[in-house]
Amino acid sequence: MNYPENFENKIGFDIIRNKIKKACLSQLGENLVDKIHFSDDFEILNKLLSQTEEFRQILLIEDVFPSQNYIDLTSELLRLNVEGTYIEIENLIDLKSSLKTISDCILFIKKLDENKYEFLKKLIEDVEIEKSIIKRIEKIIDEKGIIRDNASPELQQIRRDLIAKQSNVEKKIRQVLNTAKNSGWTQSDTEITIRNNRAVIPISATHKRKIKGFIHDKSSTGLTIFIEPTELFETNNEIKELEFAEKREIIKILKDFTDFLRPFILFRQKQNFLLKLELLSQS
Repeated sequence: MNYPENFENKIGFDIIRNKIKKACLSQLGENLVDKIHFSDDFEILNKLLSQTEEFRQILLIEDVFPSQNYIDLTSELLRLNVEGTYIEIENLIDLKSSLKTISDCILFIKKLDENKYEFLKKLIEDVEIEKSIIKRIEKIIDEKGIIRDNASPELQQIRRDLIAKQSNVEKKIRQVLNTAKNSGWTQSDTEITIRNNRAVIPISATHKRKIKGFIHDKSSTGLTIFIEPTELFETNNEIKELEFAEKREIIKILKDFTDFLRPFILFRQKQNFLLKLELLSQS
């Protein structure tokens, strides 16, 4: 049967759609709401109404349903389909959260009484999470989303070297600062500061020649000069090289993971399952 174009407006269906849309947790959920249309197909209506009623029962009498981290990763997953691309750390964190939510949803529904939740049980029949993806992510980032030191042996060694050299710089610059304080070249309460991402010592302009080094900056009054002592040049340069090496190794780790992930990009299909649950929870 054909209905007039303004049919949904006449029966107030557009109002219901907007209310559901506002309650969605993600853009993908909102997009799915936009696709809802009027139907007179009994089987489809029966299935959707039964799913909605079963979910209503969950909200009324069952344990709290997993309802966080419904994240839209569509654009990122499409980008990762291209060879040579790699996932950004922020998106890796979101991927882990989203996969965990899907896994929690599946586990929740599996534990439900099959006689009471027949239609929701059918919803998860073809949805499985490749646990190796989550395990791989957990080897790369910790609970705070920080790349683990042992994400690769190379990264672990780089970070060990960084800590050792940073400690060496800290020790040397403290010695120079103490000498400057004891000699009256700077104020007694002066502390090490940072200029151009380098550790420097604030020295009175009248004593700037007392310490050999590179002048990175001066105060607005010109009375204070910020000097990087000569004895720190080489070590600071080595630290910079290690920091670049750290970034390169992290990118390599992310590329390796993306190459591993690429065959599983069908994860997008699993996101559709997650969105259906989101829609049911707001219906």
